[in-house]
Amino acid sequence: MKINQAGFTLVEMAIVLVIVGLLLGGLLMPLATQMEQKRISETKKAMDEANEALLGFVVRTGYLPCPAISATNGLEDRTGSSCTGGKRQGFLPWATLSVAKLDGWNHLFRYSATPAFTDSATLFTLSTPRDITINTRDTAGTLSNQSAANDIPSVIMSHGINGLLGTTEAGVLIVNTSATNLDEVTNASAAGTSFVTRIINKNTAATGGEFDDLVAWLSPNILYNRMVSAQKLP
Repeated sequence: MKINQAGFTLVEMAIVLVIVGLLLGGLLMPLATQMEQKRISETKKAMDEANEALLGFVVRTGYLPCPAISATNGLEDRTGSSCTGGKRQGFLPWATLSVAKLDGWNHLFRYSATPAFTDSATLFTLSTPRDITINTRDTAGTLSNQSAANDIPSVIMSHGINGLLGTTEAGVLIVNTSATNLDEVTNASAAGTSFVTRIINKNTAATGGEFDDLVAWLSPNILYNRMVSAQKLP
């Protein structure tokens, strides 16, 4: 007696696997996007808190802190009344400020400060010049001012999702493997006086190249307002 056995053919099984793969892919992509957005939000929140800590530090002391001593020592690198060796940019002095030292991708936050604002002997005044400029790009890709030229006292920065030119918690520099991320290279410059902020863009052909840095700066107006309110200025 012949018995018919019902079952899947190889073709049917292949179709099922394709459908399952598509369903899983559809679920995983939004999940990955959500995770990245979560890291971005956490990083921005940490940067906002760091700026608040900077304001508190200035109100308490009358000057901005120097960059950190090293990737593994988060105290400000100060010798006497000035930053050691004239250091004006480096890592956020997380230990001095009691804030997070790592962004959402476990890379150290960068920090740059106008030297005249970190001098603890000659405290800054309402007329003390700043020397940091924040730029952006318009819809045509042309650089334009996000801040007035040479108007910002300090900047905090994350090297973003790709982490290129950033530094790990262990102090290891992440080598730049791109030849097109010109704006990210600007942000990593040792000069520490010019920064670019843009919408995240993975297009390497975009003007300025691909970009995912996150940049936050201390407004001089907010700084002065806090100092005047605390009766530390004028």
